[in-house]
Amino acid sequence: MLMTRQQLEKHQIWLYLAAVLLGLALGWTRPDLAGALEAVIWPALGLLLYATFTQVPLTHISDAFKDRRFMGAALVGNFVLIPIVVGGLLLLLPPDPGIRLGVLLVLLVPCTDWFITFTHLGQGDTPRAIAVTPVMLVLQFLLLPIYLWVFMGDALLEILVVERIAIVFLTLIVLPLVAAWLTERWVERARGREILIERLAWLPVPLLGVVVFLIAASQLEAVMSSLPIMGQVLGVFVAFLIVALLIGLALGRVFRLPVPATRTLIFSLGTRNSFVVLPLALALPPVWVGVAVVVVLQSLIELLGVLVYLRIVPRMTAAVGLPR
Repeated sequence: MLMTRQQLEKHQIWLYLAAVLLGLALGWTRPDLAGALEAVIWPALGLLLYATFTQVPLTHISDAFKDRRFMGAALVGNFVLIPIVVGGLLLLLPPDPGIRLGVLLVLLVPCTDWFITFTHLGQGDTPRAIAVTPVMLVLQFLLLPIYLWVFMGDALLEILVVERIAIVFLTLIVLPLVAAWLTERWVERARGREILIERLAWLPVPLLGVVVFLIAASQLEAVMSSLPIMGQVLGVFVAFLIVALLIGLALGRVFRLPVPATRTLIFSLGTRNSFVVLPLALALPPVWVGVAVVVVLQSLIELLGVLVYLRIVPRMTAAVGLPR
């Protein structure tokens, strides 16, 4: 019996965990391959982001504003309350600048990919999730530099002057985004072309598996050197998932959202855009090598946390007196 795409997405965490373990094993036994494997990360990331962006309705951004209450809750939650929470969680981290930057990069940007999948699996409102996603994507690109400046100050300037950052941003984020928008425009001009988007939808999960395998295999030294403080980072990511859930429930009541919309909001707040910021993390100089490790760790912790979300969010939202 062939696996469906929904089954693949539902069980993707196990694929990623296997990819990490295999990557670490390869990195341990063949450290001489690290340079070659790292070079392959970049085209794999570019293809991953292109395939992912084609699943975001970039040509229908205005649809998100048809439901103003949900949109308001999503904006307040993701771009006002979550940054405040992240600022508080920084106090629990060691002073290592690479670790702190990694946490900031990954927790400040809302997810635009598996958020939709898990909203569906968690009995949320999938059309709302699809509608709000392009707005979340555009706003995070605009606001992330501001957030980083607020939390990092002049240290951010040292990062921005790195020429490689601008190149990576243009080639691995902007170009895939533009290519995805052009693809969607081409698909909408004639019937039957939507099959291309459907086929591209199969790619993000296996491609992300390839990317985390390559990172684990090529960055083994960075992973090992970061182990002593990863326990604290793990605790911060778990705390984030708990607080995001509580904020989602509270905003659902404040904005009088129906149960399915509140579930969607919770998944939006709890899931982060880890592999969209991953190219930026990998482009940093060696002194910031821990950033990419933190980003990958967060994605794995998040996926495990979302499995818990899938069990408790439907029950909790049904029990707190939200409108149906």
